[in-house]
Amino acid sequence: MKQEVDFAAGNQVPPDILARPDLFEYLMHIDGQVFRAVATRQTVKVKFGQRYYFIKRHNGVGWLEILKNWMTFKRPVVSARNEVEAIQALTDLNIPTTPYVAHGVQGCLPASLRSFVMTEDLGDIVTLEDLALIWQTQAPRLQYKRTLIRRVAEIAGRLHAHGIYHRDFYICHFCFKREEGGQLPPPLYVLDLHRVEIHQPPSARMQIKDLAALYFSAMDVGLNRGDWLTFLRYYYAAWPALNWRVQIRGAIWQQVSARAARLYAKYQRKVRSGVAM
Repeated sequence: MKQEVDFAAGNQVPPDILARPDLFEYLMHIDGQVFRAVATRQTVKVKFGQRYYFIKRHNGVGWLEILKNWMTFKRPVVSARNEVEAIQALTDLNIPTTPYVAHGVQGCLPASLRSFVMTEDLGDIVTLEDLALIWQTQAPRLQYKRTLIRRVAEIAGRLHAHGIYHRDFYICHFCFKREEGGQLPPPLYVLDLHRVEIHQPPSARMQIKDLAALYFSAMDVGLNRGDWLTFLRYYYAAWPALNWRVQIRGAIWQQVSARAARLYAKYQRKVRSGVAM
């Protein structure tokens, strides 16, 4: 059966691990702290030497899942290779994300591929969702808040200007290292890239979905008009040919707002029913 395992140059994984003849199966089965587990995907935290790593494992999604995705006009994610390509795309744009260490793929048919991607642990992190919960009871300094908003907008704008769409673009997927939290702004990392899609030319439909998800996830933060204008200004700074003052009056933002409102209403219904508590 076709199988490949690739490690980044200069990685710090101990040589005795790299030399294992069963390296692929070893990394697919090694025990660790489970952070997420769904039907065909699992993320675990492991330690090799003095360093911690995350291994995200993918098992075959099956033809039914692939068909279901295509019927709803979604591109199915069938292996870890999608995340590897996304990490490289962000790295090429100098957008910080989880550092790539290794990946492996086994099989040929998309429905039965087994794969993994391994990344370095960023350490003690604070997500913007964590920060937003604090801001609900303890208002941040205006300069700090606006600088963070500017950084999120710059990242979003650069991604979208290059046709890169996260597809899970919530504030919980932006983070900074706790020890760097005092910097203004702290370096922001973008997490969970396994669903990223890259479109050339850029897709307005994917842009709207990403921005609506981001807007929805920030609705309880208490952002004001000045905050939103700050976001829009720096978001469009990544699109030099566009006039941001004209763009914010365009239909795209009406669609973003409407979609975000629907997401928020759906979330509130789940909260009331106890599903999202």
